Amino acid sequence: MAKKETYEDMMLKLQNVLLSLEENDLTLDESMKAYEEGTKLVNKLYKVLDTLEGKISVIKDEKEVEFKDKNENRWL
Repeated sequence: MAKKETYEDMMLKLQNVLLSLEENDLTLDESMKAYEEGTKLVNKLYKVLDTLEGKISVIKDEKEVEFKDKNENRWL
């Protein structure tokens, strides 16, 4: 069974792609392949972030309840 790629793993791969493109040691064909790989990684990263943003919104909406101290109206 293949291990699911983590956000951090994908970011590291993207950084490596960017470094290889910046070094100018690639042929035009290699540069195009690296660019394509980088674009795919960026799309995957956006999907992960979008999914997590949705989960955070759901959690936030579920937890957004005003708590009232049950002793608030008591005389001291």
